[in-house]
Amino acid sequence: MNIIGITGTLGAGKGTIVDYLIEKKGYVHYSVRAFIAEEIKRRGMEVNRDTLTLTANDLRASHSPSYIIEQLYNRAYSAGRDAVIESIRTPGEITALRAKGNFHLFAVDADRQLRYGRIHVRGSETDSVTFETFVANEEREMTSDDPNKQNLAECIRQADHVFHNNGSIEELNAEVEKVLEQIENEKYKRPSWDEYFMNMVDTVAERATCDRGRSGCVIVKDRQILVTGYVGSPRGLPHCDEVGHLFRKMIHEDGRVTEHCVRTVHAEQNAIAQAARRGIALDGSTLYCRMTPCRTCAMLIINCGIVRVVCQKKYHDAAESEQMLRTANVKLEYFSEEIQMYERQ
Repeated sequence: MNIIGITGTLGAGKGTIVDYLIEKKGYVHYSVRAFIAEEIKRRGMEVNRDTLTLTANDLRASHSPSYIIEQLYNRAYSAGRDAVIESIRTPGEITALRAKGNFHLFAVDADRQLRYGRIHVRGSETDSVTFETFVANEEREMTSDDPNKQNLAECIRQADHVFHNNGSIEELNAEVEKVLEQIENEKYKRPSWDEYFMNMVDTVAERATCDRGRSGCVIVKDRQILVTGYVGSPRGLPHCDEVGHLFRKMIHEDGRVTEHCVRTVHAEQNAIAQAARRGIALDGSTLYCRMTPCRTCAMLIINCGIVRVVCQKKYHDAAESEQMLRTANVKLEYFSEEIQMYERQ
């Protein structure tokens, strides 16, 4: 059984993440806010932001800093299913849940003006406030030296995963899905899908025929391999491993002079060419490769409809192709920020 705790700022999107976990992943939902509201009504008081805060602080002071969370955890444990506990607000609650095992803390934040607009659309009984009151409420809950009182800033700092929800619901859900996959893979010691396909890049690269850059490429869609490619000479022409390199000098803007082998076709180019020969459409696919594609490869990637490029490392002279890909809305990601140098001075 997994327990996911949700913390974050007002109107940041905690409920959106909870909805995704319930609707798409079958999690059972337990709400700190709902638990406190039950107690407020039992005491015959009106539910508002002040009574929520005061009652929560009173319950923690009367029992323990983790009292509310312990009650919700017991309910979740009795159900025996994956559960999400919403609105964790004190470090003591985090400590208590971490002691149970299989606990992951998600935090969500967003631009303050954007969050204020969201709570007005939501329009719950605690949301009809001015912007000044919204800010004052948030500041009151962000920090405290009292373990029984809310300390959102510290909770966010302790989160295992922080989501910055300034975009669409679809973008937030995609980020949540990625983290859930990571959690599942860590649980069973399995590689992520990106790691899985990048491992294949290394295997494909073993077929390369130029020792200057034994690179490979794998193009994937819907977690299915469409085509692969590796560095080598055009079909029917001699390979570097057989006849040696064919070097050309390149003079850079900063005055550096480097030599590059021009006998071979890059792994990305060979993979795209293989797709063309076989009539395989690459629209919406992801390309995995060892380092940032060159300018020519970037242009081919853009034109054939690839939407995401994942690289092991960053190439030393990658600024132009990075800019091209991003301008064309091709998502570019790196496994490592290490700079890969392939040059002879």
